[in-house]
Amino acid sequence: MMKLIRSSIPWSSKIVLTTFIMALFFSFMSSWFRGGAGLVLSLAIVLVFILIGIIGDTIGLASATAKEAHFHAMASKKIKGAKEATYITKNAPLFSSFFNDVVGDIAGIVSGAASTSVVFQLGRMINTSEGSLVFIAVSVVLTSLIAAATVGGKAVCKTIAIYKSTPIILFTGKILYVFKIMRHVMTLQSFRLSKRKS
Repeated sequence: MMKLIRSSIPWSSKIVLTTFIMALFFSFMSSWFRGGAGLVLSLAIVLVFILIGIIGDTIGLASATAKEAHFHAMASKKIKGAKEATYITKNAPLFSSFFNDVVGDIAGIVSGAASTSVVFQLGRMINTSEGSLVFIAVSVVLTSLIAAATVGGKAVCKTIAIYKSTPIILFTGKILYVFKIMRHVMTLQSFRLSKRKS
């Protein structure tokens, strides 16, 4: 038991640091939403971050339920993204914690901040002040709709994540593979540029 706890400390520390940095960034964003974003942009941000939370939850659960052996077999057949998918399943606690906790919670913070902005802007549109019955009703209804959409979406996607974990993680692995290729190309280009300058 103690061995498991000790082995989890390095990656859980990274998760804490990542969460802190992302929370700082999105807290700044939430202040910006409250002050300057338009109604359409705020609504779009709410929907986008609800989707990010649902997708994050789906990937997190899929990484915990997917079988590593499936991806080893795919990697032996040189299927793109299989190596990365193997890495994900091998480090399932890290990926599950990152996508479920960090991505999901941060997405919830931002969608909440954006929904506050929407409430205030709707209040201005219908000429009602903060604290009035109409304002409270709009706030309660909108918050309830966001909560229902988030929880309902996650409930549906959890079923998909459990029964379709292999294709979900393979697709995630392919995205990581593309990013790895892009990083390799960018590194190569920067090396060539520095060589020309010298």
